[in-house]
Amino acid sequence: MYVQLFHSLSLNDVCDALGMLKARLQFIRGAKAPSRNTFSHANRQRDPEMARQLFWKVLEHLQSISPSFSRRSRGSFAFRFKRLIHLVDSSTIALIAHSMDWAKHRRRKAAAKCHLRLELQSMLPRFVVVESADEHDSQRTLELCQGVKEGEIVVFDKAYAVFFHLAELTRRGIFWVSRPKDNLQYRVVKSHPVSGNILKDQTIRLTGVTTPQDYPQNLRRVVAIVEVDGKPREMVFITNQMEWAASSVCDLYRCRWQIEVFFKQIKQTLQLADFLGYNENAVKWQIWIALLVYVLLRFIAHLHRWSGSFTRLFTLLRAALWMPMSLQELLKRYGTAQPKKRKIRAHPERCFLPGMIKFMTA
Repeated sequence: MYVQLFHSLSLNDVCDALGMLKARLQFIRGAKAPSRNTFSHANRQRDPEMARQLFWKVLEHLQSISPSFSRRSRGSFAFRFKRLIHLVDSSTIALIAHSMDWAKHRRRKAAAKCHLRLELQSMLPRFVVVESADEHDSQRTLELCQGVKEGEIVVFDKAYAVFFHLAELTRRGIFWVSRPKDNLQYRVVKSHPVSGNILKDQTIRLTGVTTPQDYPQNLRRVVAIVEVDGKPREMVFITNQMEWAASSVCDLYRCRWQIEVFFKQIKQTLQLADFLGYNENAVKWQIWIALLVYVLLRFIAHLHRWSGSFTRLFTLLRAALWMPMSLQELLKRYGTAQPKKRKIRAHPERCFLPGMIKFMTA
């Protein structure tokens, strides 16, 4: 966690910095600064399953002591659906090393991949898989959606749009929204009236070689003009929901971009650019602890009603980490851009140095 908060670049960086804070560390249940050899051995041998279990146990504990931490936000677009919305995506984490057999990604590159299912209402992870980047996203589709319940909504990109999996979600009573691949073969069963930025709203049936067997039911295909990076762009969406307005289908997929914001926050704020070790255990530990720090920061923001950005909260806590001060007062003071209120005294007081009172009263 210290590595994540202070962007440590090496094992020596961590051990030397914590060694200089030996006196303060002792107040944390008698903690001691690790030696480099001990830290390096732990990075190689310590099972990352411990980090995974720690993450889920802490998240469960935080939700138990503050149930509103994972409560839906009434002011958001997602609230009008009155059901949970899950966002599924993955992010590749470059490891800047080409000699790592466990994480071969391309010819001269190595990378890890974090597959994630994020709950839109609370922006909290609900399922995470950390593996090497050589696996295609579709291989983790069934696993990522295993815990989704009937009546809930899943939104994912075309990489996860495997039709036998989509048929399984439909059979379980789960609504999904995705994008089709460019070579999708289908025939139009019925066309529906359109307006505004909706170009097409169709009921289709798949006609490919294997897709009719993988997904024998009808699908809905929506073509719309969507603003991407300030520019209009034509996009195609598919879903198994036939009752929603076409604009709601587009808005749901637009919500999927919130998971991109999540990945941007953890990759640009936390320490996921430089790794203290390049073996599989070390990389997985660092990724899991980064997710743990993210959840803890989100809980602090929720607990103290922090209205600023996630990045500012991170930098503020990093600057005040070793200061003996109230966290609540700190966030209350810096949580607004309004000028500080100054106390007005009834009678002005003269300034003086301690020990000089007798000269001033003479």
